[in-house]
Amino acid sequence: MLRFAALLSLSCLALAPSAHARESLGLYGTWGAFRDPLVPRCYAIAKAEPSAKRRDYQPYAAIGTWPRRGARGQVHFRLSRKLAQNAVITLRIGDRRLQLTGGGGDAWPRSDADNAAISAAMRSARTMTIGARDDRGLPFGDTYVLPGAASAMDAALIGCARLR
Repeated sequence: MLRFAALLSLSCLALAPSAHARESLGLYGTWGAFRDPLVPRCYAIAKAEPSAKRRDYQPYAAIGTWPRRGARGQVHFRLSRKLAQNAVITLRIGDRRLQLTGGGGDAWPRSDADNAAISAAMRSARTMTIGARDDRGLPFGDTYVLPGAASAMDAALIGCARLR
């Protein structure tokens, strides 16, 4: 029940103006899949694991599809802290390390190839952690558990297959 409440609150994190139109496509472990037919878009989303450390933002990972834009499986991270200027943002997923780009409290893959590599690695890894330095110069990391991520990503892709 706690996981359901956490996932339900995730749906409130993504673009509040169209919240009334959002539909749940399913809950998979700590991941949820949602469709917003007004935009249209679909996405898989999960909150980072809880932390007792200071947070400027509620961190989450989302993989979105926008059929009208021709965009599928776009990875985005909302980080727990505001980034330092020119921060190096590193994603550890399985045995891979990838450098991300970003600013403020957000991070993205640096290229389409990195985006595809992250999505593929999320399907087989158990956890992923994003680390960087915050605007105070302190290191921080946000960790996500990945069981359920592949099912949520697939549900989001299927959920938008008919939206154009």
